[in-house]
Amino acid sequence: MLTAATGLGLVFHRLDRRRRETAVRNVCAAFPLRTEVECREIVRGAFSNLGRHILELLRFDTLNVEQMTDVVELEGVERVEQVLASGRGAMFFTGHFGFWELQIMVHAVRFAPIVMVARTLDNPLLEAMIERLRTRVGTRVIPRQGAIRELLRALQQDESVGMMIDQHMQDRSAIVVNFFNRPAATTSAIAALALRTDVPVIPVFALPLPDGRYRLIYEAPVDRPDPDDPDAVRLLTQRCTDVLEIYVRRYPELWLWMHRRWRVADEIAAPTSSAPAVDSAPPASARGGK
Repeated sequence: MLTAATGLGLVFHRLDRRRRETAVRNVCAAFPLRTEVECREIVRGAFSNLGRHILELLRFDTLNVEQMTDVVELEGVERVEQVLASGRGAMFFTGHFGFWELQIMVHAVRFAPIVMVARTLDNPLLEAMIERLRTRVGTRVIPRQGAIRELLRALQQDESVGMMIDQHMQDRSAIVVNFFNRPAATTSAIAALALRTDVPVIPVFALPLPDGRYRLIYEAPVDRPDPDDPDAVRLLTQRCTDVLEIYVRRYPELWLWMHRRWRVADEIAAPTSSAPAVDSAPPASARGGK
């Protein structure tokens, strides 16, 4: 299975020159101390991971809920249980990192289905498969149009919601934060909703393990700024983005570098960071990686 998945990803890598070169430029800019050869190797790994993700979705489509949980170990469960035991909803966020679709399904099986925002994929066959997988475990997917109102209603009804925070945004929710020391237009919806409803914001990531299994990690809720701070939304958005960046720096081959994430980098001046351009260590709970 893993060999076939790697092969599928490398076929994408070979044939899709445009996305491959976009990914190389992104990696080189994110890791300026690495050679181009090293950056291209990261990109190969990212394509391989994408191939594995697609094939694993096909495999999970054949598994029942017990079989799903058997191949995924969870870390930080007590953080989620504590939040849900309070009777409140929660906001979960991740990026196109690791095995994000699998974590959506496993979360619904282990805890409860979530309400999530997702963009319709360009490939109708892949979109149909993913929609079937999400809905079979009860996940409710809403489009971006009108999403804020739907998410707010869900949180007010003590449901949990989920969002991706690593796509370039062009609508009114966009706010510019630093991602790998470069300005990136990012959704502010998760921060705005969290501050308005006073629910915790929990990062979650799914990492591959060497034996073909996965580790689903729930990090500690992100510290929220004072809601009366006029810059609170941007501050919380930046803090969420910083958590994602820590994981991407540690496991760069697990992120989807093919996306044009930094379209505003040459148009909008952002505060420069004094952080050195080195690979950061992951949070303690990310030990064991892949």
